[in-house]
Amino acid sequence: MIEVRYADPWLAVVDKPAGMMVHDSKLARGEHEFLADRLRDQFGCPIFLAHRLDRATSGCLLVAFDRDTAAALGEQLMSRSVDKHYLAVCRGWPEAELMVDHPLDGGPGKPLKKPAQTRFTRLVTTELALPSAGFPTSRYALLRAEPLTGRFRQIRRHLKHLSHHLIGDTSHGDGRHNRNFRMLGVHRMLLHAERLGFVHPRTGERLSIHAPPDAAFARALLLFPGTASG
Repeated sequence: MIEVRYADPWLAVVDKPAGMMVHDSKLARGEHEFLADRLRDQFGCPIFLAHRLDRATSGCLLVAFDRDTAAALGEQLMSRSVDKHYLAVCRGWPEAELMVDHPLDGGPGKPLKKPAQTRFTRLVTTELALPSAGFPTSRYALLRAEPLTGRFRQIRRHLKHLSHHLIGDTSHGDGRHNRNFRMLGVHRMLLHAERLGFVHPRTGERLSIHAPPDAAFARALLLFPGTASG
């Protein structure tokens, strides 16, 4: 059963598990289970995806139960009026506040680059007794990431652009640091869609829906001072 964080007759926000594809696509690579199918069975009605999350990303996913609601949510996303807050763990200690404005292509088969902006806020840092690149320790940071646009793997690729690679990212990350976290018992990509804020297209109410990190992400948070509760 997929955990539901909010639901009414028109839409729902569900807590997507890490490791599950949202829908069938060229990136599925033999996958046979998709979140959209699970939700269709769980809610017993058609499902319209308002946005997407990568397979390895967990957290808040917004779906609609009819085309008109989906279209209205899509307009909010296009106008950048939806607040999307992610938690991310990266290598190194970035600046306290960062705005990345770096165009990105649309992924495989879509070479056209389009504007892409992500705001990063450094929440807390840690330094672990793990040798790295000739140093006796390794530095990591917990970030809040706010993508202002919705490009393919935007947060992951913007962190790579900064050389503050996302931990657990096997496509755009740093294998040495990924191995460090696997040795510490953390075996997932550390990107979690923590909060979605939007205006309900039917009622006009401003909603803010939160999904806490899962157990694997919470294990990584234990490495950062003051985040033991996640």
